[in-house]
Amino acid sequence: MAAYKKKKKKIKRTQEPNEEGQKEVSVFPTVHWFPGHMAKATRMIKDYISKVDVVIELLDARIPKSSSNPVLTELIGQKPHIVVLNKSDLADPVMTKAWKENFQKEGMTVIDITSTTSRGIKALVRAVEVLSKPVIDKWLAKGIKARPIRTMILGIPNVGKSTLINTLAGTAATRTANKAGYTRGQQWVHIGKNIELLDTPGILWPKLEDQTGAAKLAMTGAIADDVVDLESIATQLISAIVMTDKTRLEERYKFTLSQEDTVDTILTMIGKKRGCLVSGGLIDMDKARRVLMTDYRDGRLGRLTLDAVEG
Repeated sequence: MAAYKKKKKKIKRTQEPNEEGQKEVSVFPTVHWFPGHMAKATRMIKDYISKVDVVIELLDARIPKSSSNPVLTELIGQKPHIVVLNKSDLADPVMTKAWKENFQKEGMTVIDITSTTSRGIKALVRAVEVLSKPVIDKWLAKGIKARPIRTMILGIPNVGKSTLINTLAGTAATRTANKAGYTRGQQWVHIGKNIELLDTPGILWPKLEDQTGAAKLAMTGAIADDVVDLESIATQLISAIVMTDKTRLEERYKFTLSQEDTVDTILTMIGKKRGCLVSGGLIDMDKARRVLMTDYRDGRLGRLTLDAVEG
């Protein structure tokens, strides 16, 4: 087979008016990422969703709005539905509480969990049992022997679905990887004696019209780093942290920021502190950006929620 060179996709930047009405380059990149396996997974979910009694929609507690897939919302329809805010140990607890109240006002059953631990897991199992009770009661009324409750976990890539299933089942029941879009196919997992749970691959939606939300997906790792403009993503993340609490950066990287510091100077300082050097003593800015992204995703910059509750 002949070797070939993969063509790098050009990142398109949009323009937005500033306060004076002048056009200026926006830091938000145009992100479009919908691999073929995601289209296949969407079709699989559509086929299987009628076979389950309760749907668990897993959202990232750091970005509850941005991680909500409108395609999944449409597929779920009127099916009994639990909203689960995962990775809440990485999110601002005050913001998580506000988001829970927001979902509850909309009539949703909502639980915040940390899928890598047992926190919130018992509440989730109980919620599945409560929401499935009308179906079970209907079977019993007809004299039908109750089968296990069937549920399905849906969500975007890298939101923690497989880790949650492993925690629920108490074993490494599914294949996992810290890489967007890793899990493949469908796997029914038994949770105790009464629940059967279907794992599904993480999917995004075909057209990411909200580029601000797309950038947040990239920040948390739901979109692969190699298909986004990492310079733009890192710029937005630093800006968000500085606006929220610049001491997060100061404490992590052991420097002091001033009002005159720009994103580039901050990245340069991070690069110096983390040894991101190339020949000649210059800073490898790309490496510095990746250090920043990893530190945020792993919670080393504190518990930061990027989506605010509107209204």
